[in-house]
Parts: sequence; structure tokens; C-alpha cells
Amino acid sequence: MPLSRNQIKHLRSLAHNLSPVVMIGQHGLTENVMTELESALLHHELVKIKIASDDRLERQQLATTLATDTGAETVQVIGKMLVLFKRNPNKPKIQLPAK
Repeated sequence: MPLSRNQIKHLRSLAHNLSPVVMIGQHGLTENVMTELESALLHHELVKIKIASDDRLERQQLATTLATDTGAETVQVIGKMLVLFKRNPNKPKIQLPAK
């Protein structure tokens, strides 16, 4: 489900006040990180992730991998912060504007 520009704008405004729920540190992307991210997306739908790497290319690759592996949509990437959105199929929490 690709998001429209209007929906992304809405989600970015909601994500502004969020604190990072998942942090990817020196050990990189581990099974535990993926499990925690899946759980956070299911519970919150909109999740802010902090990637501690100083390498821009590595951060971009991690962002792509996280979005692809979880089936989430990338809402925003700024520096070391990544925001992902994935609709909870059973109990949607965030009301998206019409396209």
C-alpha cells in the first residue's frame, strides 16, 4: 500500500514528537532487533528508529532493509533517524487522510 504525499505529510507530523522505540547499535541488525521492530510496528503502527552508524551508505541500506523485511513504508529518513509505518491489520490505530 503505497502512501500518498498527503498521508506521508500527516504521518511525519505525528512522528515529530515520538521518541525512538528501536535503536540499532554497534552490533547492527540482529534477530532481536527485527523481533522488537515487528512487535513495535504491530503495537504502534508508526515507529521511530535510531541508527547509530556514522556511515551514511550503511544507514541508507539499513533503512531499506528494515522497510523491506517488515513490509513497512518508509515515512522519513533524517540523519540517523528513520520513521516507518505499517498498518495493523486487526486494530488500526492511526487514521490516515484520504489520498
